[in-house]
Amino acid sequence: MKSNASTHQHENPAQDKGIREILLAGVFWRILFIEMILLAWSVSYKMFSQDTTGLELLWYAVRIILLVTVILIFMMVTLRRFLEKKIIRPMEAVSEGNRRLDVAHPEVDNVPLDDDVAVEIREIVSTRAKMLEAILNVSNQRLQLVNFIKDTFGRYMSRKIVDEILESPDGRRIGGRRQTVTVLMSDLRGFSDLSDSRDPEEMVRILNRYLEAMTQVIERYDGVIDEFIGDAILTVFGIPEEKADDPARAVACALAMQQALADLNRDYVADSLPPLEMGIGINTGPVVVGNLGSEARTKYGIVGAVVNVASRIESNTVGGQVLVGEATYAKVNAQVAAEPPMTVMMKGFKRPLVCYPVTAIGPPYDIRFNLKTPDPLVEICLPLQLWRLDGKKVVAGPIAGETRKLNETTFVVNFTEALSPLTNVKLLFTFCQEAHCFSDIYAKVVDVDNTSKPPVYQLHVTYMDQEDRAVLNRWIRAA
Repeated sequence: MKSNASTHQHENPAQDKGIREILLAGVFWRILFIEMILLAWSVSYKMFSQDTTGLELLWYAVRIILLVTVILIFMMVTLRRFLEKKIIRPMEAVSEGNRRLDVAHPEVDNVPLDDDVAVEIREIVSTRAKMLEAILNVSNQRLQLVNFIKDTFGRYMSRKIVDEILESPDGRRIGGRRQTVTVLMSDLRGFSDLSDSRDPEEMVRILNRYLEAMTQVIERYDGVIDEFIGDAILTVFGIPEEKADDPARAVACALAMQQALADLNRDYVADSLPPLEMGIGINTGPVVVGNLGSEARTKYGIVGAVVNVASRIESNTVGGQVLVGEATYAKVNAQVAAEPPMTVMMKGFKRPLVCYPVTAIGPPYDIRFNLKTPDPLVEICLPLQLWRLDGKKVVAGPIAGETRKLNETTFVVNFTEALSPLTNVKLLFTFCQEAHCFSDIYAKVVDVDNTSKPPVYQLHVTYMDQEDRAVLNRWIRAA
């Protein structure tokens, strides 16, 4: 490209000439042409109209040439000064003003002109200033519009995604590209049941404080929030650009999110609000990333089995837990500390799902998050009924049972029917005490002791009404 440009300039040297060179050269050659015509006419007239010898004619021609030279020099000197003052210097000032123009500081732009400059040149400078002002206004309006679009849509999707859509020529094209990402799915335990007992406005405030805190952590670890699904957050590491440390950043982000929620819960308790518990599942794998939908309605997102697997992993968590899938663990096992893997057969899967409870990650993140050490289990026998859940739907029950031991977050229970580990259940104490009747309690089966007859199940409480919890804690302290 450079070579073509230089060749083009070489073939058109006039393009490199300034107004001074072009104007003065044009005036010189035109005056010289006129003088040569006058010289030829004078010598021809002398030769044919008068009887002169060759020597006289020669000296006459010499005198005429000297006169023409003097006139040419005089004309060039006077015309040059005149043209420089009236045309050349004003036009050069305009050109210099254009060269040193600073768009960021247009107020310092000025073109100095003498008072006697031609009105046309003054109009050029005046028009230039108006055009510059109009261009800067349009440019500023366009910049404000772009920033408005980025700021507005950046609240509905990641700023990185907004930038990619606006700046890429194919940003709005329907379709996608295949790449490997790490998906983080987080969800609050028992939030739907908590919202049933409180005002919607209060629940929105609680949820917004939670989402704001989690968003700050996710952005700090360079994650992209794909969407908020109620109280769940779908986050992707690896879009728009895939990076080698995506799995490690996802795990570090999950641990940092648990730490941030622990800090937020202290504020909730201080404000007489219920503390929250969150489970996080992480999985790595190939997806299709891009614009999904139609020309009328489009969403930037990801499609692939890895999202479904991450959601299934998250569904097996208890509050405060971070579970990572096999694919993610294979990439970060040298950096993390994890408990023995959990294996569960999920509906729709052809092979068991293996998850690793991660509690810490080493350099450069150095984050450790351990579940709060539970209080000792107290022997209290309370009759209850149990219903087995699939998601939010009751699929079996009621089953009669009784607690053997319990604390604030754990129930050790006997049931007459078998339950699988990681089963979600709903509990209800079948009595009222001190004018207080318990509401529904939600829990997850975390351990089974089949050596006892009947089997003993350990349940981790995922949601309990605050008033129920206060009554239960009073009994535990009394026991």
